[in-house]
Amino acid sequence: MTGFKDMTGVPEFLAHAITLEQEAAVRFDELADMLEVHNNHKGVVELFRKMAHFSRLHLAEAKDMAEGIAVPKLAPWEFKWPGEESPESGAIEDAHYLMTPHHALSLALASETRGFDFYQSLADKAADADVRRMAQEFADEEADHVATLKEWLGRYPTPDAAWAEDMDPPVSVD
Repeated sequence: MTGFKDMTGVPEFLAHAITLEQEAAVRFDELADMLEVHNNHKGVVELFRKMAHFSRLHLAEAKDMAEGIAVPKLAPWEFKWPGEESPESGAIEDAHYLMTPHHALSLALASETRGFDFYQSLADKAADADVRRMAQEFADEEADHVATLKEWLGRYPTPDAAWAEDMDPPVSVD
């Protein structure tokens, strides 16, 4: 992350929250799909589906808050993320067809932690009191997600170094 960037007010905050939560839901669904197709770890798949549902609930909450507010449509370069992308967009390029629940949970935890950090930073530093209040509500919900993922991660030990070895890897036909 490159650092804190303040919001101009509630409309801009909501534009960020709506985008962040949309991307979080998509990412949880992608992780669930990957595990379902390649490893069939039913419990973790169900957790990711539930986390996607929670992100959609969070999205609905942000949209409800935006009712009657002129929320700006931001171009990708206009977002004030602490890095180049939405904090919860995740590093899907780190996903692997042989990833274990431990790997998938680690990816999800990193995304949710970045989301928490984003909201908490605004809650702590934003100039606008309403942005601080709303950001704290979102940070509290993200903290619950982080705690859930940490608890689940504890159920799956780090795999050995040869976890990605595949004696018969997929072959692409050009």
